[in-house]
Amino acid sequence: MRLFELTQRIRQTLENEFDDTYWVTAEVSDIGTSGGHCYLEFVEKSPFSDDTIAKARGNIWASQWNKLRPKFERSTGQPLSRGMQVLVNVRITFSEKYGFSLNVVDIDPTYTMGDIARRRKAIIDQLKADGIFDCNKELELPTITNRIAVISSATAAGYQDFCHQLENNSYKLKFSTKLFPAVMQGQSVESSVIEALDAINAELDKWDVVVIIRGGGATSDLSGFDSYLLGANVAQFPLPIITGIGHERDNTVIDEVSNTRVKTPTAAAEFLISHQYDTLSSLLDMEDFILDYCRQSVVNEQHRIRTITDKFPTLFRMRKERELHYLNTLTMRSTDGVKYVKEQKHSQLEMVDTRLKYGTNKLLVSNKHLLEIASSKISSASPERLLKLGFSITRADGKAVCDIYALKAGTEIMTTVANGTFSSTVNPAKPKEPKPPTHLTPPGYDVHLA
Repeated sequence: MRLFELTQRIRQTLENEFDDTYWVTAEVSDIGTSGGHCYLEFVEKSPFSDDTIAKARGNIWASQWNKLRPKFERSTGQPLSRGMQVLVNVRITFSEKYGFSLNVVDIDPTYTMGDIARRRKAIIDQLKADGIFDCNKELELPTITNRIAVISSATAAGYQDFCHQLENNSYKLKFSTKLFPAVMQGQSVESSVIEALDAINAELDKWDVVVIIRGGGATSDLSGFDSYLLGANVAQFPLPIITGIGHERDNTVIDEVSNTRVKTPTAAAEFLISHQYDTLSSLLDMEDFILDYCRQSVVNEQHRIRTITDKFPTLFRMRKERELHYLNTLTMRSTDGVKYVKEQKHSQLEMVDTRLKYGTNKLLVSNKHLLEIASSKISSASPERLLKLGFSITRADGKAVCDIYALKAGTEIMTTVANGTFSSTVNPAKPKEPKPPTHLTPPGYDVHLA
């Protein structure tokens, strides 16, 4: 059997056995277009791992693709792309040259919408589990919000509308804006917007609020905003973020985590103008209150001054009477005071005189007694009295002898007694006989040494 014959029989068998269309669920693993036709690859993965357990080629011919694509994008808000779960109505075909394939005749967008919603919910649930979902929502808008960092495409009509609305507001409020350009559709949305946020964060003190805006267009361009990484960056940004992505029907992940979500770029501008006007109104109300308070205070003070002025004559008369009374009282107190002080000083002088006389007598008696004691001591220690008691004074060369070893043989000395003086000469001293040693034992005794 030739190969063509075999593949022909396979085609005939498949056409006979699968002559109807079938709804099939699968994941789009690859997609591309050529010549107006769409070529896909469908896969199914194991629920227990990431392994592919089935694979098939698919195609959507140009006539059908031109109908299915806008319908799918309007319904899901996203283009048919890799990684999507789809429910497709297919006809099984087999070509002797190209082999087995699935010819897609219809797509159920509600199935894909459910999968997109599930993925979006999974991202939001993860942000909540990480405790960062409400971080940006909890930031309060500054009272004065006129320095605005804008993330948008430089050529987007929505950005131009936003700036025009701010500049031409009916209240003549002034705003300062700076564009941080970013890609707002396609696969580069996540990285581009994060880079813009990083650039704003580098000069954080220059801005009051961040606005992420995107004009109208196909809802299929929203997929780039459904990203965990981008959602986490928006949620944790230190300035309040306002999103106006230009779609009323669908919320993206960054809409869910931003501080304030509005419908369009123009609505974002109106929100900021309204916030600034509310602040201005509060300031004007405070100004009116302060002016009214000051006016009333002036009126009250003027009334108080007039009241005091009216009381001046009476106050002056009362004050004069008080001063006269005070002077009279002071004069009376001065006279009485002088008399009292004079009597007090006279009494003090009498007391001092009495104390002085008593002290003088006491001092004289005490000193007389001390003199008597000193006189008695002097009389007891006089040389005449000592000589009468039997003492004598010996002098050599006119000086009293106090040390016997200072005298030499032949020296003439004078000795004075109570009734006269006599002289004598010092003779040499006789040698003394030695005394027997006291440690010797008398004869007849034994000596025992211990």
